[in-house]
Amino acid sequence: MTPRPVIGISTLVTDAAWGRWERIRTVLLAERYPAVVQAAGGLAVLLPPDAAEHAADAVARIDALVISGGSDVDPARYGAARHPETDGGEPERDAWEAALLTAALAGGVPVLGICRGLQLLNVVLGGTLVQHLPDVVGHHGHLGAPGTYGRHTVRPVPGTLLAGVLPEESLDVPTFHHQAVDRLGDGLAVSAWAEDGTVEAVEGPGFTLGVQWHPEQGDDLRLMAALVRQAAAVRSASLAPVGT
Repeated sequence: MTPRPVIGISTLVTDAAWGRWERIRTVLLAERYPAVVQAAGGLAVLLPPDAAEHAADAVARIDALVISGGSDVDPARYGAARHPETDGGEPERDAWEAALLTAALAGGVPVLGICRGLQLLNVVLGGTLVQHLPDVVGHHGHLGAPGTYGRHTVRPVPGTLLAGVLPEESLDVPTFHHQAVDRLGDGLAVSAWAEDGTVEAVEGPGFTLGVQWHPEQGDDLRLMAALVRQAAAVRSASLAPVGT
């Protein structure tokens, strides 16, 4: 049996409560992330925050990287003052995930950034963010009600990697975000837009893809399946004998 490609997924660390435990430091990730990786044929492994100098070692042991959604990226990373609506963030997570992305991009490891993951990818490559999207688009349509995901339409750009995976002219996606790409990072191209002009996906060399929505919260496996296929191809190429 061919081993399943190993897909590393970043996580947060926070206080949580369950059972008899009222408060305990916990590695936390929505269950849908590993569930979608598994359904797409990958082996999901969690990558909780660690020292940035260990990121290259971690990336060397996986076949693809998923940067998950979560809190706002520290605006100091892109040279901006903090907006009143920007949350306190997770600086240790920012540093760890930025190092993971840097190592993956340098090593040609397939990358999928989801929501915050797209935003951090853009920042790592020198881009900036709109810190509170309603200030720009005039509505809260990219957010769901508290504790729920909203939905809206996105339009993939023809001829892009994303459009090769999602060839529809438009599709309805689960969404929950109040920030978005402002200035595009170096080497990235926009590969999907919302109806209001918000950047909804970006891509870079190889299989480097970020989506602003939450594909793990829907039933469409195509994005994750494409990542897993690419991870399998990269793994096979790395294992091929020299000269083949």
